[in-house]
Amino acid sequence: MFSNSSKYALKAVLYLAVNSSETHKILAKNISEPINVPQAYIAKLLQELSRHNIVSSCRGPKGGFYLSDSNRKITLIRIVDVIDGENRLNSCLLSLENCNNEKPCPLHGFAAPFRTDLLENLKKNTIDDLAVSIKSGDSFLPL
Repeated sequence: MFSNSSKYALKAVLYLAVNSSETHKILAKNISEPINVPQAYIAKLLQELSRHNIVSSCRGPKGGFYLSDSNRKITLIRIVDVIDGENRLNSCLLSLENCNNEKPCPLHGFAAPFRTDLLENLKKNTIDDLAVSIKSGDSFLPL
């Protein structure tokens, strides 16, 4: 359901949530290895997220990417929407253009409950919610 770009963006944002602050900025090249994403790719994604105020950045010798307090309050769905567009998670599993609730594809019924639950969780959970889960050890992210 998530594109690779959305997965990479989510990993990068969560890495920043756990490891960065306004006084400790991180360069894209230092994020790429721990989350296993090519440096040029992650730099492009972070720039896009920065343009949409999901991550913060500053240039210069002490520059890099970080999350401000307001960035941390952003819901996860916003990241996916910025990277993939609002309809990505509603797209058909078989990539059929006319698949919908009135005219479902054969897999539509399998995915509908999962999709609804996933969308609700992405809408209600923030970057900080997942960062707390990682820091407490309830979930993990390579750091």
